Amino acid sequence: MHQTLLLCLSLMLIVSLLVMIGQRLRIPTPIFLVVSGLAISLVPGIPKIEVDPELIFLIFLPPLLYEAAWFTSWKEFWRWRRIIVVLAFGLVIVTASAVAYVSSAVMPGFTLALGFVLGGIVSPPDAVAATSVLKGVNVSKGAISILEGESLVNDAASLVVFRFAVAAVMSGSFVWQEASLSFLMVTVMGVVVGLAVACVFYAIHRWLPTSTRISILLTFMAPYIMYLAAEEFDVSGVMAVVSGGLFLSNQSHVILNHSSRIQGTGMWATVVFALNGLVFILIGLELPVIMNGLDGYSKTDAILYALLITAVLIVTRMAFSMFSAVFTQFIGKYITVARRNVGWRAPVVLGWAGMRGVVSLASALAVPLTLKNGEAFPHRNLILFITFIVILVTLVFQGLTLPYVIRLVNFRDPDEQIPEEEQETRIRLKLQKAALNHLQEKYDKEIRTNELVGDMKSRIESDLRQTSRHLESIESDGEILAQYNQIRADILGVKRTALQHFRRKQEFDDEVIRKEEARIDLEEEKFNHPIH
Repeated sequence: MHQTLLLCLSLMLIVSLLVMIGQRLRIPTPIFLVVSGLAISLVPGIPKIEVDPELIFLIFLPPLLYEAAWFTSWKEFWRWRRIIVVLAFGLVIVTASAVAYVSSAVMPGFTLALGFVLGGIVSPPDAVAATSVLKGVNVSKGAISILEGESLVNDAASLVVFRFAVAAVMSGSFVWQEASLSFLMVTVMGVVVGLAVACVFYAIHRWLPTSTRISILLTFMAPYIMYLAAEEFDVSGVMAVVSGGLFLSNQSHVILNHSSRIQGTGMWATVVFALNGLVFILIGLELPVIMNGLDGYSKTDAILYALLITAVLIVTRMAFSMFSAVFTQFIGKYITVARRNVGWRAPVVLGWAGMRGVVSLASALAVPLTLKNGEAFPHRNLILFITFIVILVTLVFQGLTLPYVIRLVNFRDPDEQIPEEEQETRIRLKLQKAALNHLQEKYDKEIRTNELVGDMKSRIESDLRQTSRHLESIESDGEILAQYNQIRADILGVKRTALQHFRRKQEFDDEVIRKEEARIDLEEEKFNHPIH
């Protein structure tokens, strides 16, 4: 137990250090962690790490999927719903089928059912990897929204394919008609179970006297209960978590107070950082263990098979993306689509952004060790090895070349987007005007008779003038805005220094100082790092 705890703490420390180094070197975090994990695993004396496949889905997937659903923009998701659904379900099924038929035709002793196991594992791309690579690259918000929405839903589709394929290998039979009907049932019923559990949590948040800490704890418990409840009914736990997370996220303004939202955002950011970091470094650390277990296959043959499957994945996704663009232009004549004339640049970028990651690793490690009769699961280590190579190659090769592909095709956002800072300032301006109008209309008498209410009106008017000038600076003179930001940062620094001076005196309690420090933090957060 002590050794396991020490190993987990060591891994987290290594992940934190590697992330800082990767940021300094300007290398996307997933890529740097995978390569570093592989390099660490080759150091003599490093203990071999093997993960219990039974725990992978339960520990890693629910919180990762829930966090992705929670911070998904429902507006953007609905806008691009058609292409997201086509990529999430259509592309997953096409990709899994292509992998299944190619692998069963090329690899000795590899059945079609085993091919679908492998196809279900490697078919979903990873949004975390794609968005990490796209940071700092001039790419449209629509493309990122499509990638995130696709990853949210295709995880469910691929895992359902994976589960059915594993069941087929375990039972020795596979019937297309039964599998198709069961696929539909477990998907739909997974959504139903997820929404039902979400409604229970909604009621607890809404009508019971929860505190900030309890609310945050409930949000952490929710994905696990959704997943376990769905699995208990033999339906899709992934769809349960995704649907429940989307519902509760859409109601967060009703069920959570401001403290719960602020502190919950920090909590989830830390949890997801830790889980993603662990998974990506495990990809590198596990590869030598998998290679040593390749009984019956030479390493050369296994690498060639893995590269072939990687090529199938890349070609299939590129072809499907180009076909989707042509089909969208055709179907746009008959139904309303978000954008009819997609062109060829966006499909190329979306097609190349097919890096594999967390879900593929979790699925591969969750392949059963034995069949029902006690025999070893056929070709398990080969499946794991191919998955690891696919993740490694797509992350490193496609991940590092994606920014160059974007520049090469000269991809630009066809929609005119107002800069994010200008949007935020416009929103603040409208909110201040609405507050001032409401105060003057409803509390006119109190403004004249109550000095505190009068001061409130003066503060809102001052904020309104300052925000208006801020917007004018954004639209006209960037130098004035930069000077203002520098002075504001300096003033905040003076406040922090004064607080540290007060902390050494007996005049003020530490609790009061911490509250004032939190106010300064929120003031700085409001200008520099808006909460999503």
